[in-house]
Amino acid sequence: MMAATEVPRDDGRVGPAVRRPLSPPWPPEEVPAEESPQAPPGPKADPVPVEASIERRRPALLPRSILGITALVLAFAVGAAFSGAILYSYYEFKKDTTEKRVAGFIEGFGGRFDTALATIEAEANNARAEIQKELEPLRKTRAEGQTLESLVKKVEPSTFFVTTLDEAGQPSVGSAFAVASDTQQTLLVTSYTTIKAATRQPGPPVRVRKGDAEIRSTLWTWDEGKDLALILLAQGGVPTLSFGPDKLRPGERVFAISALGAAGGAVTQGFVADVSSAGLQHDAAVGQAFQGGPMVNSEGSVLAVASRSYAPLGFTSDQVYFAPFVRAACERVLSCSGGAPGLGDRDTPTRR
Repeated sequence: MMAATEVPRDDGRVGPAVRRPLSPPWPPEEVPAEESPQAPPGPKADPVPVEASIERRRPALLPRSILGITALVLAFAVGAAFSGAILYSYYEFKKDTTEKRVAGFIEGFGGRFDTALATIEAEANNARAEIQKELEPLRKTRAEGQTLESLVKKVEPSTFFVTTLDEAGQPSVGSAFAVASDTQQTLLVTSYTTIKAATRQPGPPVRVRKGDAEIRSTLWTWDEGKDLALILLAQGGVPTLSFGPDKLRPGERVFAISALGAAGGAVTQGFVADVSSAGLQHDAAVGQAFQGGPMVNSEGSVLAVASRSYAPLGFTSDQVYFAPFVRAACERVLSCSGGAPGLGDRDTPTRR
C-alpha cells in the first residue's frame, strides 16, 4: 500500500496530505437579500418653491433684537465713514497736485509769455521779409494804384506848375520841382522848352503856381542843350527832392510827375529802355504838363528831368523819350559843390 505524501499543514506540522473534494457536496445556501423599505402608498409631496425657501431663511439673516439692529447700523456707519475718509484723502491729493501744477505754470508764465511774444515778432518779421522779397519782382513790373497815390503825395509838396507863352504867343506849360530851399528862396529845376520864349528880350513873364496861388519867381539861368532851366522862387521853407542813384539798368520802373492834377499832381509810369551818358531813355508818357517835372523811382528820389524835346541823337520819338539826368543840371544850371545844389557864382545868360 502506498504511503501518503506528507505536506505541511496549516497548523505548521507536517502530515499526510488531506484529500479535499473539488466541489462542496451540498449546494450553497442562498442568503436572502435585504428588502428595501417601501414607501407607503399615497399621493406624492410637491417640491418646495425657491421663493418660499428664501422667505424661511430671511429671518436668519436679519437681526432679531435691538442690539443686533444697532450693531448692523453701526457697521454701516463705520463703512461709510471709512469710504468717505478714503474719498476725501483722494480729493486732497488731487487738489494738492493741481495746485502745484498751477503754481508752477504761473511761476514761469511771464518768461514763457515774453519768449512767445519775441518768437511771434521774429516770425512776423521773417514773414514780412519773405513777402517783400517775393513782391519785389511785381513792384518792378507794375505799380498798384495805392503805390502811385502815395508817390504823388510824397512828391507833391515839392512840385510846382509853370505857365508862360511860347514864341507864337500860345500858352506854354510845364512842371518844376524844388532842389534847394532856405528861409527866403527856393531853387526850381524845369524844362528849357517850357520857358524858351522867356529867354528872349523882350519875352513873356514866367508864372509859377501852387494850387490856386501864384508865387513871384525869376528865371535865373538855363541850358538849352540839356533842355534844363533854373527858376528862383521868392518863397522859402519848401520841401526838396533828393537825387537818386546814378546807376540804372534797363527794365527798371520810372515815374513821371506833373504838378497839375486834382490831388495836387499826376503820375505816369514806364520802364527804362536804355541808359547812357547822354541821359535816360524810357517809355513813360510825358504830356505837355509833365515836361520839366521830376522822373523818380518808387522811393521818390529824382533820377532825371522829364522832357519832350531833348534829343541827344538828333531826333525825337513819340513812343520813347530821352530825359537828361538831374545831376546834369550841376554842369551849368546849378552849383553842386559838396553835394548840395545852389546858385553858385557863375555868370548867367539872362535874368528876368
